[in-house]
Formats: sequence, structure tokens, C-alpha cells
Amino acid sequence: MSETRTEAGAQRRLKLRERLLEVARQSVAERGLAGLKARDLASEAGCALGAIYTAFDDLDELTLRVNLSTLERLGYSLDMALSQAHPSDALLALTRAYLDFARREEPSWRALFEHRLSGGARVPDWYADARNQLFGRLEAPLAQLLPHRDPSSRARLARTLFSAVHGVVALGLEEKLEATPPEALDAQLETLVRLIAEGLAQEAAHEP
Repeated sequence: MSETRTEAGAQRRLKLRERLLEVARQSVAERGLAGLKARDLASEAGCALGAIYTAFDDLDELTLRVNLSTLERLGYSLDMALSQAHPSDALLALTRAYLDFARREEPSWRALFEHRLSGGARVPDWYADARNQLFGRLEAPLAQLLPHRDPSSRARLARTLFSAVHGVVALGLEEKLEATPPEALDAQLETLVRLIAEGLAQEAAHEP
């Protein structure tokens, strides 16, 4: 009997986690990270405020789980773009897919970079691994351009390239520097990536 009650309790907790995640994902998609409030979540999920902390360690974990879902959707979009692109255009295809995702899911995309763990806590391994896979998708095209570089060097370059692309996308969508029509942002990104790809190709040509 005790075991049955334990199993029933675990099932209720799992259903509560799923419900809270669903509500939290929808809230972030509509209102961004600022819209993720514990009391509002409990009300929309139909549970007590304290029940959130029986389903998750804290609000940070819930936020990271929401962001993990966003990373998975972004990863799928990048994988689709990569599978359909010619190797020579892989970097550009990934860049366009990244921009398209940011436009399509802007509040959720921004939440990936706005969230900070409270108290200087360390990002859990399961989330760090998912985030690193985002950079990893750049490493295959870079290996085509720079076959003689060691993997650790390409990994660092992938992060540098991602930072450059992300910066252009973020500033372009925010329009904080100037108004940036969609076609202008598309052109800026294409110019950036083509210049980088050409520079890497020239570097590879001079390698021994």
C-alpha cells in the first residue's frame, strides 16, 4: 500500500512538473523572462504557490528547463538548415536559421541570454551540455574550412563566431543603434559570415 501511494505521489509530481513547464513556456513565449512570476505560474497552473517548489528545486531550475526547451527547438532549426545546405554554404545557412529563429521566437530566444542564476550558482551540467551543443553545430563547417586546426582551437573559434553573429542579430532586432529593416539585417549577417568564411579559407590555403 505504501509503495502504491509513493508511486501515485510520484505521478502527481510528474504531472505537476509538466503542467508548470507548459505554463512557464507559454508565459516566456508571450511575455519574456520578465513575465515568469511564481505567483502567476501557480495561479495559471491551478496549484498552490508552494507546490512549485515540490516539483522543482527553485525558480532557477524551472527557468533553465524552459530555456532547455528553447535550446532544443533552436537546435532542431539549425540541424534542419545544416542538412539542407551545401557544405560551402553551411555557415551562412546556420546563420540564417539562427536569425529566423530569433525573429520567430524572440521572447523565448532572449530569455536564453537574460537569465542569471541567483547567488552566483554554477550552471548545472545538463544545461551546460545542451548549450555547448549549440556551439558544436558550428564546428563541423569549421572543420571543412580548417581541416588542419586542432579540435580545441576550432571549438574556441566556434564560440567567437557565435558571439559575432549573436551580437549582430541582437543589435539588429533591438534597433538600439539605428533602425534596421529586415532586409538590411539579412545583408549585414551575410556580409559578416562571407567575410569570415573567406578569411578562414585564405588561412587554410596558407597552412603547411
